[in-house]
Amino acid sequence: MEHDTDILIVGGGLNGPALALALAQNGLRVKVVDARPAPARANAGFDGRAYSLALGSKRLLSVIGVWPRIAEQAQPILEIKASDGHAGQGAAPFFLHFDHTEIEEGPMGFMVEDRHLYAAFLAAMADAPGITLLSGQAVVAQEVSAQGAKVTLASGEVLSARLLVGCDGRQSGVAQRAGITRTGWDYGQTALVTALNHSLPHNGIAHQFFMPEGPLAILPLPGGNRSSIVWSEQTDRANAINALGDADYLNALRPRFGDFLGDISLAGTRFTYPLNLTLANSFTAERLALVGDAAHGVHPIAGQGLNLGLRDVGALAEVLIEAARRGEDIGAADVLDRYQQWRRFDVTSLALGMDAVNKLFSNDNPILRLGRDLGMGAIGAMPGLRRRFMRTAAGLEGSLPRLLQGQPI
Repeated sequence: MEHDTDILIVGGGLNGPALALALAQNGLRVKVVDARPAPARANAGFDGRAYSLALGSKRLLSVIGVWPRIAEQAQPILEIKASDGHAGQGAAPFFLHFDHTEIEEGPMGFMVEDRHLYAAFLAAMADAPGITLLSGQAVVAQEVSAQGAKVTLASGEVLSARLLVGCDGRQSGVAQRAGITRTGWDYGQTALVTALNHSLPHNGIAHQFFMPEGPLAILPLPGGNRSSIVWSEQTDRANAINALGDADYLNALRPRFGDFLGDISLAGTRFTYPLNLTLANSFTAERLALVGDAAHGVHPIAGQGLNLGLRDVGALAEVLIEAARRGEDIGAADVLDRYQQWRRFDVTSLALGMDAVNKLFSNDNPILRLGRDLGMGAIGAMPGLRRRFMRTAAGLEGSLPRLLQGQPI
């Protein structure tokens, strides 16, 4: 059977282009179908959206040629401080402090704005032989057979490939059309996301402040006096806050944010995201694999969403490229099983771990509060354990694909 391409990727956000680049660099033909018009997103101005990229993810981006395009726009995360407390009362006496100088590899991670990261992917794909981007095209139907997969676009065009990959988010149409169900639950929380200017420099320090209503992450952005926040609140309260004008929004934030960065003002667009846990019951089906949020959506408490997706990218790319070199059918069930076995345990354990942390900290039970504060103090006082936590946060632990080790496949 003749195919238009080897791999057809549905979803052109970040994971889709990353996978396309990794595959194309190793001789596979790839088409990426993106429902959103690429130029509009690539040329967007600053809106406050940014990603925390673990060191392992930075290594993958370096190998596939994206990191050099964004290195100057990346803010290294030099320290992480995590504490427990109440809004307006400051942090508890015990807290966690991670300093990047305790590991040899360098900064634990980097903050990169969405607009810069996406534009870099777009430019890299344009320069890569073997990648075709179909921008502003929606998939309306798909079918698979023993020979391959086909999708139909809204335009009526039909594309065929040896393998179909869904990188199309938590509401993945690829997964739904394949009959893949999901397991999960709602947290009753909504994340308020924006960027702030502040009068004092952040010095490359990321903060995680746990409160009974939900955590507040303050993440340093380039420039020294600007940060991104991910502010989780109970959904009713979050909706009420988001309905406020900018001045009242800041007044609601200040007791939670504190004054350690001086005066604050809004620097970006305000967004809200409902928070839930959702795991696909299978990461694969006949002639099909799921990557990133299409396979798993997790709580943003540790900023691991995109990093988990890039680990998927590294694993799937390695499995497919090695299979192609051996002359195997890259869409065969036994090949795809290798990917699922590699990723499913890691994803599930991390997702449930973040779920447990959120439930442990998003309450005001005095016994639990005492236990978690003592626990943070104990970790902070044990260099070996603290270093292990840092290496995990940096994406340096576990069964790492070669790309996340900084090695080509």
